[in-house]
Amino acid sequence: MMRGVTGSAWLAVIALTLLAACKPQTAAPSPPRPVVSEVLTPQAGLRPAYVGTIAPRTQTDLGFPLAGTLAERPVEEGDVVKRGAVLARLDPQQLEAQMRAAQAGVTVAEAQLNSARDAADRAKALTAKGVNSAASEEAAKNVLAAAEARLAQARAALAQSRQVLGFATLRAPQDGVITHVYAQPGAALSAGQKVVQLAATQDREAVIDLSEQDAAGLAPGAVFQVRLEAAPQIATTASLRRIDPVADPTTRTRRLHLTLAADAAAAFRLGALVQVEPGARTKARLTLPRTALIGGKPRVWVVSRQSGARTGRVRAQPVTLAPGAGDRLVVAGGLSAGDEVVLKGVNSIKDGQVVGPRVAR
Repeated sequence: MMRGVTGSAWLAVIALTLLAACKPQTAAPSPPRPVVSEVLTPQAGLRPAYVGTIAPRTQTDLGFPLAGTLAERPVEEGDVVKRGAVLARLDPQQLEAQMRAAQAGVTVAEAQLNSARDAADRAKALTAKGVNSAASEEAAKNVLAAAEARLAQARAALAQSRQVLGFATLRAPQDGVITHVYAQPGAALSAGQKVVQLAATQDREAVIDLSEQDAAGLAPGAVFQVRLEAAPQIATTASLRRIDPVADPTTRTRRLHLTLAADAAAAFRLGALVQVEPGARTKARLTLPRTALIGGKPRVWVVSRQSGARTGRVRAQPVTLAPGAGDRLVVAGGLSAGDEVVLKGVNSIKDGQVVGPRVAR
């Protein structure tokens, strides 16, 4: 009897063992993955770089002070001209005819003056002999005075016609570059109508557009370093001349006008792209690598950890950024010193995800 009970017990133990072996095993949870991150600390000496262009300080629209037909315009957009160079000419035929008429008027007035002078001399001589009356002599003097006045008037008209003929040639008032042409040869022009636009080259400047925040700390006279985008080894200095008082309505940026040094290389041609950096080191500011941006947008993953904990939880944090230097951007808002920001794998993380210990970059 005891042997039968014992056999049954053994069978039960074996059955229970087999059932336990058939149950699925629960996998142990994998530990949170480490993250490559950086604890933000203020950095001193960062010099942000801005992209700008070389522009003329002054641009002038030029035209003729008189009406006429445009006979020739020997310059095109982009031409570099020297002071006094011919930019355009009006058809001179009508003006030359007017000058010839004025010259003829002077010839007639001179002949009339000579005749009046002879008559006045004869009247004076006859009066001295008692043959002529004083009234006749006075009349001859009046005729002479009128002839002198007509000659002066004719000579003034001739000088004016010569001056007007000179106005028919448009010359460059200073060294510069033709930046625009408004009229083609053969066009009928009114007085003052624009023919070409001239940009002066002796006063070049670099122009850059900055945010309100970046422009707020600058004052006229601030020094900048300017380098050619195409040839960074070519550099010069520039000083801040003025900041446009009104922000661009679309970009909300302010335009800065920087006067290039007098010895700036000729390679800084009008329209050239340049890199502009503040001449002095900036105050300490928070920065972060561009790789920290989620999808290239101004958002980053911030890791929140309990003191001493090896794990933490991430959250998406919008940030305000400003231009930086190299691969780093200046943090203008949204983050504080001591915040831990994820640097790699930012596009594969989910909001609220638990992450492991921090790995330095």
